[in-house]
Amino acid sequence: MSFLEQYIRRYEHSRWANEQDRPTPGLAWGLEHSGGRASEPDPATFLEAFAERTIAKSDEWFDGTPARDYRLDPRGGTVPGEAGVLTFTSAVASQWPENNVVYGRFFPARHSSPAVIVLGQWNARWDQYADICRWLNFLGITALKLSLPYHDRRAIPGHPRADHLIGPNIGLTIQANQQAVSDVRRAARWLVARGYGKIGVLGASIGSSVGFIALAHDADIHAGAFLHVSTFFGEVVANGLTTMHVWEAMRGKISPDDLRRYWAPISPQPYFHKLRGSSKKCLAIIGENDPTFSPEYSEDFLIAMREQGFDYEALKMPCGHYSLGEAPFKYIAGFRFGTFLFHSLA
Repeated sequence: MSFLEQYIRRYEHSRWANEQDRPTPGLAWGLEHSGGRASEPDPATFLEAFAERTIAKSDEWFDGTPARDYRLDPRGGTVPGEAGVLTFTSAVASQWPENNVVYGRFFPARHSSPAVIVLGQWNARWDQYADICRWLNFLGITALKLSLPYHDRRAIPGHPRADHLIGPNIGLTIQANQQAVSDVRRAARWLVARGYGKIGVLGASIGSSVGFIALAHDADIHAGAFLHVSTFFGEVVANGLTTMHVWEAMRGKISPDDLRRYWAPISPQPYFHKLRGSSKKCLAIIGENDPTFSPEYSEDFLIAMREQGFDYEALKMPCGHYSLGEAPFKYIAGFRFGTFLFHSLA
């Protein structure tokens, strides 16, 4: 192991260890959140049938119909370049009203410009990503930073962390990620209605998974830039550093293969074929020393893209999950995804 790799991995573990207040609830099937019953006698069989059925009808499941209550509040802007806060009702209704209102920070460049929907990492804060949005504005690209389910203003009482988006409640995690993809598609409808002809998506970590699935399903989303990529949601959770506490609650009760099958509908892998023959474009930015999104899973993502004959670009850097957000890596990545989106949405 090189000195740089040792340094990066120590840094990754240090950042992970300094995160506080990770809950440790036990495994829950949570089928009532995904069309089943809490009393289902054979939850494993239900989930496997549900996954097969859902993937076959994913265009309907990831509802992309417009909302009826889009509202842009110009008083919500708090930093230079921010024109206000967009709100609308999510197409997927969870049991928590606070989570069912979607929030987006709107950074317009010019009316005729392309637009990019920006999706943060797990537990991204409300005040993050403004600099990225302003960087896109500098390139002539409008940016809409969208809050993921259970994040910041969508947090539910008693849960400051967004652990309902990725947690040991299997059915709830499915519903939350279904909701996230549908929210992106509803945001795209609003942008189209405002005259933005070319739309892209920029996602980091869990945002890359959500964004890729939206790219695969939505005709109005033409390009995607993804920081950290993988094929199966369950593989990352079972093997990743930042989701270790989630997997510990499941270990011994289900296998990694089980989890991969149960969470297949919210994974990129089943939807690669939807991009075959399309003119859409994709950029994958990969950390070669990432203990959360293992490089082998990222390589599987690229192999799947090649097998579909899809037009993609890749940037590999000797960093990890947290360290991608530090200099010099963040500047290299920012330049790369900025120029990629500029050219892809021209």
